[in-house]
Amino acid sequence: MQTCIRPIQAHELDDLFRLVEQFSTSFEPDKVQFQESMSQLLSDEAAFLRVALHDSKLIGYCLGFDHYTLYANGRVSWLEEIMVDETYRNQGIGKQLMDCFEEWTRLRKSQLIALATRRAATFYKGLGYQESAVYFRKLL
Repeated sequence: MQTCIRPIQAHELDDLFRLVEQFSTSFEPDKVQFQESMSQLLSDEAAFLRVALHDSKLIGYCLGFDHYTLYANGRVSWLEEIMVDETYRNQGIGKQLMDCFEEWTRLRKSQLIALATRRAATFYKGLGYQESAVYFRKLL
C-alpha cells in the first residue's frame, strides 16, 4: 500500500506521541504537555503538522512554522521536527513529508526554509539544502 500524507486526526494522537518519544533526545516528552501543545498547534494558522501513514499505521510526522521577518522581505519557514519510524526509514517517506512542507511554504509565500539538525545532514543535503549558519540554544 502507498504512504498517505495528511493532517492528523484526533484518534491518532497517542500514536503521534509514541513517535515524539522516539524523536526526542534532549527532553523527555510529557503526555499532558503534549496534549496542551497539540491543542495550540492545531489552532495555529502558522503551524504545519502532517502525518505519514502506511496501511493506516502512523509512521511519521512533520512539524514546521512560518513567520514574517525583516531581513528576507517577507515570510520565512522553520522546520521544527520531522520523524519517520525507524522501521520505515530510507523508503522515501521523509522526502514525501518534506515535499508536502515545501509546498505549504510556497503557498504561504515563504522566502526560504531553515532548520537545525544533528543527525540528518546527509538527508537534507540530498534534498538541496545547504549549510548556512551555526545553531545556538539556551535552555530556560
